[in-house]
Amino acid sequence: MANGSSSPPGTSDIGSDVSARGIRAAAEPSRPAARRAGASGGPRPDSRLATMARNRSALIVLAALAAAAILPETGQGNYVMSIAVQIEILMCLVLGLNFVVGYAGMLDLGFAAFFAIGAYMTGLLSVDLHWPILATIPPAIGAALLGAVFVGLPTLRLRSDYLAVVTLGFGEIIQEVVTNLNQTGGPEGISGIPPLRIGGLVVTTNDGYYNVFLVLVLVFVAVSFRVRHSRLGRAWLAIREDEDTAQAMGIKVRRFKLYAYMAGSVFGSITGSLYGSAFIAIAPPSFGFNESLLVVMAVSIGGIGSIWGGLLGAGIVVAFPEVFRQFAQARLLVFGVVLVLIMVLRPQGVWPESGLGLDRAARFVARFPGRRGEAIAARRRAAGVERTP
Repeated sequence: MANGSSSPPGTSDIGSDVSARGIRAAAEPSRPAARRAGASGGPRPDSRLATMARNRSALIVLAALAAAAILPETGQGNYVMSIAVQIEILMCLVLGLNFVVGYAGMLDLGFAAFFAIGAYMTGLLSVDLHWPILATIPPAIGAALLGAVFVGLPTLRLRSDYLAVVTLGFGEIIQEVVTNLNQTGGPEGISGIPPLRIGGLVVTTNDGYYNVFLVLVLVFVAVSFRVRHSRLGRAWLAIREDEDTAQAMGIKVRRFKLYAYMAGSVFGSITGSLYGSAFIAIAPPSFGFNESLLVVMAVSIGGIGSIWGGLLGAGIVVAFPEVFRQFAQARLLVFGVVLVLIMVLRPQGVWPESGLGLDRAARFVARFPGRRGEAIAARRRAAGVERTP
């Protein structure tokens, strides 16, 4: 050194190495900086495709909502409107079961029990005590919550098939109770349920109940989206993905499972209360295992955990057998074949939680645009690769 002092061994090598790294760092921009530079130059193609896919999905939803809103004005007959009401009822039940199966990851095969509790509470209070239909909804919700707590507290520690068997038993018990009690009308059920009154408006037609259930579906969808993105919804999703990991992270698994069960019971009981008013009479066969299986089927076909998929699945499950009615006795066979094809071709559901997959389709199509092909041909001509005729 200039002052004559000696440096420790290896110091000059370290200094030169540091200097070299500094030069390279100055010459090459850092990766985050490069990302920022790329982002400032414009949106990435993948993000543009994802945005386009979301916009297309939103357009599909808005188009379906517009079509549903104008359906009563198209002059459809009572048959079509009754099928539409049944689709909306199943949509409400699907949104309720989606809390349990789609969000919390629990298999429930007795969801029709809460549907029955709501319907029979409204039937008993409105026919025997002459309560208005709207006034019977809070007691119906309370009875369904009591049933959810009664079954959920001792059984929600179970998992998978064991929990499914318990919920199936609960549904069968409720059906047997309403079948054998004289107060519930026995096998004949309850008839003469009064129509729904909203202020001075009395709902008596299929068109009127169609609009009532359409509003109910929209309310349930809004609540489902709000819960999905809340702390409660995130806890449910964590339990669905890995229950042991969620427990290790401090989530009270049994408590949040019970919350999911109670949330589903609320949706099911409200739907049951309005169902009794819409159809005037209720009977035990309407609340058996087949109804529960129909709701589970709609959730699975549409996409487990997907709100829009559940609605689409409800429409498929109710409408397809009617479309194939021309096949007479073979219509259920044709419907079964269609369901098998759907599950084989779309095992994740028709409209899964991740979306319709329009961004992947757009990305695939973007590989072969006409302009890109022309640009490749031009580069080949400039490089002398393309042969001249």
